[in-house]
Amino acid sequence: MTWLDDFDARLAEHAAAHLTRVRRVVVPESGARLTVNGRSMLAFCSNDYLGLAGHPALKAAVHAAVDTYGVGSGASPMVSGYSAANAALEAELAAFVQLPNALYFYAGYATNASIVPALVGPGDAIFSDALNHACLIDGCRLSKAQVHRFDHARLEALEAQLAAEPARRKLIISDAVFSMDGDVADIATVVSLAERHDALVLLDDAHGFGLLGPQGRGALSAVGLTGSKASPRVLYMATLGKALGVAGAFVAGPERLVEWLLQKTRSYTYATAAPALLAESLRAALRVVESLEGDERRAHLQSLIARLRDGLSPGADAAIDAAGWSLMDSPTPIQPLVIGDNAASLRVMQGLQDAGLWVPAIRPPTVPAGTARLRIALSAAHQHADVDLLVRSLRTLARAG
Repeated sequence: MTWLDDFDARLAEHAAAHLTRVRRVVVPESGARLTVNGRSMLAFCSNDYLGLAGHPALKAAVHAAVDTYGVGSGASPMVSGYSAANAALEAELAAFVQLPNALYFYAGYATNASIVPALVGPGDAIFSDALNHACLIDGCRLSKAQVHRFDHARLEALEAQLAAEPARRKLIISDAVFSMDGDVADIATVVSLAERHDALVLLDDAHGFGLLGPQGRGALSAVGLTGSKASPRVLYMATLGKALGVAGAFVAGPERLVEWLLQKTRSYTYATAAPALLAESLRAALRVVESLEGDERRAHLQSLIARLRDGLSPGADAAIDAAGWSLMDSPTPIQPLVIGDNAASLRVMQGLQDAGLWVPAIRPPTVPAGTARLRIALSAAHQHADVDLLVRSLRTLARAG
């Protein structure tokens, strides 16, 4: 036997721990419905928070862009892949988030995994919230800087670590909205600590951009740290495949920091640029997000969040309370219902699937052991009746044990 044969046993152990992940073949329908492995289902799993992925304006922008630019970009942005559409998108993103400059990347994961090592390296220090996304964690590892993890949202611990660290270059990294818990970071305090301890901040607003702040301008805007009040110490990163409904990511901030990333970020220099047709669809998405329609979609989404929380919060249903399921405190479209046990979370997920509802079960290592959960993701594409159906279905499953 060779070590290759070990994979069979390791896969079996993975399955026995109820950790196997399975892909499904998906075709979009209208609203929040998807055809999943050939079956029509009501989905509560997408990060398309504003329901823009199928918006007519975005589709029209793509069709028009194909005639002008074709399909692919052909090369890195440093060679010939930096289209006029990509350049226009960067300018519009910077203006939208009210920061001096922006850099547009082809994918969010690659952005964070490579901008961290572009900022810090051996001999430098990183301070990272324990619940930061995997791409930030990978970026920390690739940087080879000293990494200090602080307990989630424990900013007094962060302050103590900053005060004790002698490194000259310090980088604080935090999600703005935490992807599995749905809570929002205390951004103003994080930035204040950075100013006090001569540190930079990298803020990942993947799940807040398009939703938080005036006209959905993001988490920094929500706390008044953009425009004339923007900090020279903050780099703001956001993805474009969630609330904007397309794909990619961008980083915005002070001119010199964005210029440094342009020069030093490997995933920008050595990867093929995002096609212009995506940039044009994102420009169309931005126009929707900042319009009256965008405000209406955000307001509808907030009403859905309130309706779900009314139905699932502690005390709302005796059977859910008796089952030990708990809805985490989240003001965002990410509404985690903690089940606890891996196998139990899969059983509840399967029960919902049998009822025609797709709500994903999230298990370790994505979340801490013992906190397996249903990650309920709401979208402006949902209707109140959709939320009511989900609540009724969960209550029925809780009563059935």
